[in-house]
Amino acid sequence: MPAHPQTSTAAVVAAGRRLLEERGVDALTMREVADAVGVRAPSLYKRVRSRSDLFRLVLEDVADELTSVLDAAAMTGDPVADLGAMAAAYRRFAHANPVTYTLMMAPQAIPGATARSVRSSATFLNTVARLAGPMHALPAARTIVAWAHGFITMELAGAFRLGGDVENAWDFGLNRILAAIRRPAD
Repeated sequence: MPAHPQTSTAAVVAAGRRLLEERGVDALTMREVADAVGVRAPSLYKRVRSRSDLFRLVLEDVADELTSVLDAAAMTGDPVADLGAMAAAYRRFAHANPVTYTLMMAPQAIPGATARSVRSSATFLNTVARLAGPMHALPAARTIVAWAHGFITMELAGAFRLGGDVENAWDFGLNRILAAIRRPAD
């Protein structure tokens, strides 16, 4: 009869996320994760192949959670309201998960992530298409994400140092972008 498992892949991934957020990239070691889930480091290799595999699993978990958060935010059927809610949810998510959010947005963060990106972007792209039109959905979506990511990155870095109301700046920018990408009335 096999021994009762001491941990699960989900627990390993959760511990990895927690370590990344609390202590940064250098804390994501097999030994630190093993300690966090209460096993010896060699036991982790039953769940993950390597540190890079652990990173991949953690970032996939982050991407899946962000997808769920964005999907849940699009509730009204009005593309402007839904995109506003999705942008706000995206921003809250980034603030709640600053380290893993930054890692997820890094170049080639998740090897082979194209299929996952298509699935995770479906609700967002469909909502943008209702506002900008199908022909302009992808460039409009990229514009929104680029602006939001840049704004959030500056926020997380403490780069808005000139005073003023940052919430007002967020609302101003988002409203201007949504107005700019709206397709003209037929």
